[in-house]
Amino acid sequence: MKNCQHVEEISTSTMSAAVITGLLLLCLHTSAAGAEVAAPHNLAMVTVNTNYVLTWGWDQSAAEGHSVTFTTQYVAKYKLRSTKKKVTWSMACEEKPDRSCDLTEFDLHYLGIYVLRVRANLNGNHSDWVQKEFCPDKEAALGPPRKVTLALAGYDLDVNISDPLTRNNSSMREEVEKLYYHIVYWDSSTDPQASDAQLVSSSANLVTLPHLKPWTLYCVMVQTRSDFYNKSSSFTSPQCMKTEGAIPWWQIFLYFLASLLVCFLLVLVAVFGFYRTYKTIKSTFCPTNQLPPLFKTYICDSPGSDIPRLLTPDSESELLCDKVIICPEPVLEIHNPPPEALPSPTSGLEPDSSGRHSRQDSSGSGDSGVYSTGGSSGLRQPSSTQSSSGAVENSWQGDLEQVKMKDMAPGLKSPLLITDEGIVDMCV
Repeated sequence: MKNCQHVEEISTSTMSAAVITGLLLLCLHTSAAGAEVAAPHNLAMVTVNTNYVLTWGWDQSAAEGHSVTFTTQYVAKYKLRSTKKKVTWSMACEEKPDRSCDLTEFDLHYLGIYVLRVRANLNGNHSDWVQKEFCPDKEAALGPPRKVTLALAGYDLDVNISDPLTRNNSSMREEVEKLYYHIVYWDSSTDPQASDAQLVSSSANLVTLPHLKPWTLYCVMVQTRSDFYNKSSSFTSPQCMKTEGAIPWWQIFLYFLASLLVCFLLVLVAVFGFYRTYKTIKSTFCPTNQLPPLFKTYICDSPGSDIPRLLTPDSESELLCDKVIICPEPVLEIHNPPPEALPSPTSGLEPDSSGRHSRQDSSGSGDSGVYSTGGSSGLRQPSSTQSSSGAVENSWQGDLEQVKMKDMAPGLKSPLLITDEGIVDMCV
């Protein structure tokens, strides 16, 4: 019975030892696995004004082809001194493959002190934390002025300087109280590193450079500085401007002559242009070459022609015209009565039915029987030989012959016709 109890005690002690041994081996294995991941090294801050970036290095050969990530955290240093409360780290970058972490967006206070830590993550295992302390006021670098402009101030130069800006676009003077500038200027014909380069320090944003040579090209560079932690920025790129001075009399005289020459040329060009314009207009509307007389006659005689008329309307009023009266064409009617119808000649005058008397001259010639019908039918008059009796009138009526004046011209010259008798109402 005692032996059994002794055996049981031995077995229990053996099992307890085995469990403890296993737990120790497990702890050792876990710690060994964690030690296999290499930790980051060479932690550094890259800063300008209030822009902060944490960078580090890591041995890529330790990854053995696997992807590695990094985790970055930060906390204010004063929180680590508290023993009553558990420290809570703020996450900045969680398992990112980059070997840098931008802390600008977290608005770290410029006068604060922070503790930053980074570890590597590989296949679910983590390296040890690597910490770095960071104080922006002490370690953050100053940036150069945001903008530098030059302006003439009489015979001197004004340098207008814009303060460097924080992340929130406010002036760095809000973070650095004793901020000032180093202004280096020199003659552009010399080297800026030479001994004749001049330096002006000022905390103002508008600085006038004194004792400058007239009509000389000067170049300027500006640097931001703070003496509390002996901070200084890089210089801005050189900007150059030429100074002014008194203008010599000979230069004024040359300017005067040049202005006179320019004015003379302008007036000459204006006069020549006006003359050419006048000649062009005159040759177009009042040409010196006149049209031939034949063309003028044709154009004057043909007002309805399609050919453009070159004569003015006033020329038509100068035309001279004769008044022409158009009369009907005269026609002569010749009555030839038969011989037996003619009455015997009588002496003296015998009245006819119309109240007119026949006249017989000494030659015994009677009425020619020719009268004009050039007017209307009402103008026709009977011959002087017409009898008052209707029987005599009907006895010698014959055919009428109508002839034109030009056809009757030879007949009128006959001695049988008397040109001054028997012609009534002749129109010429």
